[in-house]
Amino acid sequence: MKKLVSILAAAVMAAALQAADHVVVQKDKAFHPNHIKAKVGDRIIFKNDDGFAHNAFSDSEADEFDIGMQKPGQDVVVVMKKPGKVEVECAIHPSMHLTIDVEK
Repeated sequence: MKKLVSILAAAVMAAALQAADHVVVQKDKAFHPNHIKAKVGDRIIFKNDDGFAHNAFSDSEADEFDIGMQKPGQDVVVVMKKPGKVEVECAIHPSMHLTIDVEK
């Protein structure tokens, strides 16, 4: 049993070490970049560099999330959970769009 726990712990640590961070800057009512290729486990860091609030969300089957009201200067992290196409919008500024292609 101890050996199995050690193997599982090593696998989890290896996956965490392989995860990448992708920074998405929200500036001038746009996502920069507006397209990302990521892997399951990668972190998307939403940085609000505008002088007003944003609310990034996704209703995509691959990954549903809503970061809530994000104040200016605030960073919010979302971890990609499943492979697929994730379409992100801002609830406050409907012209803001981001596509995240998530692979295994």
